[in-house]
Parts: sequence; C-alpha cells; structure tokens
Amino acid sequence: MSQISVRVDGVDYVDEVEPRTLLVHYLREQLGKVGTVVGCDTSNCGACTVHLDGEAVKSCTVLAVQADGAEVTTIEGVGRDGALHPVQKAFHEMHGLQCGFCTPGMIMASIDLLADNADPSEDEVREGIEGNLCRCTGYQNIVRAVQAAAAEMGTAEMGTGAQA
Repeated sequence: MSQISVRVDGVDYVDEVEPRTLLVHYLREQLGKVGTVVGCDTSNCGACTVHLDGEAVKSCTVLAVQADGAEVTTIEGVGRDGALHPVQKAFHEMHGLQCGFCTPGMIMASIDLLADNADPSEDEVREGIEGNLCRCTGYQNIVRAVQAAAAEMGTAEMGTGAQA
C-alpha cells in the first residue's frame, strides 16, 4: 500500500491505496465521487475526464499514486455555492445530453477547452472535445451548449457594474 495526499473538490484527503489503483477507481470507490464515470477502461471514451492540477485528464489513464500532492476537480466540484457551473447549466438548457453517460466527462473537457479558448468556433469546439465520445446526441447540441456557456462566461467576466 502507498499513502497519498490529494485535494479533491476542495477537500484534502490522505489515504492508503494499492499502487496499481487507477484514479477513477480511487475517486469512485474510496471517495464516493461517482459522477466520474467508468466508461471504456481503454481511454477512448473520455467519460472519466477530471481536472488534475487544472488540466483535463482521463482518470482511467492516471494511477492514484500519480495524483499524490495534486489537486483534482471532478464533476461534483465544478459548481459553486449550490449553483451549476455555466457549462453544466448550458448542457441542461441546450439539451446537450440524452442518456447522460458521457456528460460528466464531456462537461469537464468543455470547461478545459473554454479555459484555453473563451470564444471557440463550432469547429474548435468539435476539435476540443474530440477525445470524448457520445453515442446518442450527434454532438450538435453539445457544441451549442459549449458556445452558449462561452457566451455566458464572457458576459459574466465583463462584470455587472457596467453603466448603460
């Protein structure tokens, strides 16, 4: 067993893990972060995407011991003060999900995309989420959701103190 210290969704954890434990299994089984989905187990689908020190990673490709000393954000940790993150809100409003299985990873990848590109074109959204697979939406509403979130986030950054 190896001891790890990790901050997940703003909470510090110190746990014993088997050295071969994948981050996705640590998050789900030891911490109860079941919003992080186990999809394909081959890193192809992206359903398990989380942020590791601010970067989107597929948590089925990272060992829990590799996250020692790191900060992890899961889908459960992106909202603030009981409110949905703008990307979560946009996915809901723009019908960017159907069965919902891919949604947590798709949202985490989209947040990462918007951190790098605050106003992506349709093609840039499609390229930015290409490592995440959805089997039922056809992606169009996902693209619309990401662009709607970008617009909302851009408006929010402009502040509410603007004079008319």
